[in-house]
Amino acid sequence: MVDEIRQALSKVNDPELRRPITELGMVQEVEVIGREIRVRILLTIQGCPMRDRLERDITSALDSFAEIDAVRIDFGVMSDEQRNEVKRIVRGGKEKEISFARPDSLTRVIGIASGKGGVGKSSVTVNLAVALSEQGFSVGILDADVYGHSIPRLIGVAGSRPTVIDQLFIPVESYGVKIVSMEMFKPDRADPIAYRGPLLHRVLEQLLTDAYWGDLDFLLLDLPPGTGDIAISLAQLIPNSEILVVTTPQIAAAEVAERAGRIAHQLKQRIIGVVENMSASPCLSCGEPQELFGSGGGEESARRLSTLVGAEVGLIAKIPFELNLREGGDHGVPIVVNAPESSSAKGFKELARTLSERQRSLLGVKLTLAT
Repeated sequence: MVDEIRQALSKVNDPELRRPITELGMVQEVEVIGREIRVRILLTIQGCPMRDRLERDITSALDSFAEIDAVRIDFGVMSDEQRNEVKRIVRGGKEKEISFARPDSLTRVIGIASGKGGVGKSSVTVNLAVALSEQGFSVGILDADVYGHSIPRLIGVAGSRPTVIDQLFIPVESYGVKIVSMEMFKPDRADPIAYRGPLLHRVLEQLLTDAYWGDLDFLLLDLPPGTGDIAISLAQLIPNSEILVVTTPQIAAAEVAERAGRIAHQLKQRIIGVVENMSASPCLSCGEPQELFGSGGGEESARRLSTLVGAEVGLIAKIPFELNLREGGDHGVPIVVNAPESSSAKGFKELARTLSERQRSLLGVKLTLAT
């Protein structure tokens, strides 16, 4: 019966690593005493936050044995050697690397950029990520705005910490999206970050390599505003990354947004298009469109970038300004979840569909064909 029990346990996945617990070496011992199954499970770290979830999943998997009356689960903790083996397994036996930079990577890495702050770039990142997740894609967000990180609050994980296995950590998950932010590694959320150029490059590299992202369809990077170190480092670390430029309808903002596209073009990154955030929204009293932040900024940004690139750079989305969008950010509930029928939510969902329609080329990708 022990073999049958191990087979049943092979269908139980670690909730964070998404691998069978038998494959990860977490099942140390299985025995049957009378009508009781006794299982000893080794956790990757002391105080694992997923222990209760794991216990429920194991118990559920073993309930099907009719000749058994009880299941007893004892927990221990892995040794350093066993944890190193887990890291080797989840990394596929490879040394630390940025998997998204490999030529055969099928993950679309998109930097969400803006020329200036205050255009709602982080809100666009969060709502776009959740909309993509709702459409069935595996999505991650890297909050690369090291100084002004706001993603954790916007997506409802403020104060959360990732599970750390030595130098490997598991992104926090919310609304089906995996999240990594510098905020999660500070002793206190209020502590400022005071890093200079070379260290910023190293931080971005470490957040990309030391996180266990799993298989992603999309990785969105919320970039700092402007054309500084992080924007340059992204192009160096992941040459196949793309850029989505966010602006507001204000013409002055559009002129600044062009600079974000210009640095991307110089670094040979593909500019996907322009998103105009805070666009005209219906008046709550009369229903007439209200242009609180002006008009024409998105079109002007797209025109300028098209001239720069020498090819069509489209205005691919206009996201209306709505109070629900701001309120959802304050409370950590994205508008695509909180008010899915709102104009803003529909705009984000349409943007997600637009991005997902472009298929990755197989040019240069190794195909595993048997001859």
